[in-house]
Amino acid sequence: MSAVREPCRKRRTDFNKLRKRLRRQVGQAIEDFSMIGEGDRVMVCLSGGKDSYTMLDILLSLQRSAPVRFELVAVNLDQKQPGFPVHVLPEYMAKLGVPFHVIEQDTYSVVKQIVPEGKTMCSLCSRLRRGSLYTFAAKHGMTRIALGHHRDDMIETLFLNMFHGSRMKGMPPKLRTDDGRHIVIRPLAYCSERDIEAYAAARGFPIIPCSLCGSQQNSQRQAIKRMLRSWEKEAPGRLEKIFRAMQNVVPSHLADRELFDFGSLSAHLPADCEVSTET
Repeated sequence: MSAVREPCRKRRTDFNKLRKRLRRQVGQAIEDFSMIGEGDRVMVCLSGGKDSYTMLDILLSLQRSAPVRFELVAVNLDQKQPGFPVHVLPEYMAKLGVPFHVIEQDTYSVVKQIVPEGKTMCSLCSRLRRGSLYTFAAKHGMTRIALGHHRDDMIETLFLNMFHGSRMKGMPPKLRTDDGRHIVIRPLAYCSERDIEAYAAARGFPIIPCSLCGSQQNSQRQAIKRMLRSWEKEAPGRLEKIFRAMQNVVPSHLADRELFDFGSLSAHLPADCEVSTET
């Protein structure tokens, strides 16, 4: 009997360590970037994937012990994808007792109509989703919009912009939308995808796969993901170092003339240093 209990005890111990690590990382990200404050109404965007489930779960846990009071409202955008199990999220939210809303908008048909067969749908799909979510947030007085992007997503976006956009631009933990009306936060900014996968599996979340873009293995993002996972396999810890580099930018050692004034650089000679004019 003890031999049977031992693996169970180890699994519980491992899970508790994982949960504490994710709580610590999410809490640290919230503090570092002032993501949530007193009285905020946080719209937690749920897709039905592992990332958004984990984000909501950890935020609910932190809410119970946070030094500030804030409200969590879960929102799902029903994009009218064929075969989407519309009952899954409402039933799960009912068990949690979390305020939950469904936005119904047929972005699926729009994307399928505009994007040619075989082309990546993610960019257009993402823009349509953002528009629907921002409109809902404004209408219902949400002061924060929480998205489930994690550390690995942020690194992938950096390389996507470098390789395909010629820009050193990533996915920030916190941003203000272009129209200035909304603050978007990413509480999972410090969390690795591997930890989130393990946590979601242990918690048994009712995962809903994305039939619109989840199978697009030839997309640029999927290629970047494979490259980064290969790097991590060759040199464990490399992704964490890349992410830390994103937090330690030295503008004077890059080449952006808008970011750093190279034109005003001049040498400062000591006062007692004489410059020779001999030829």
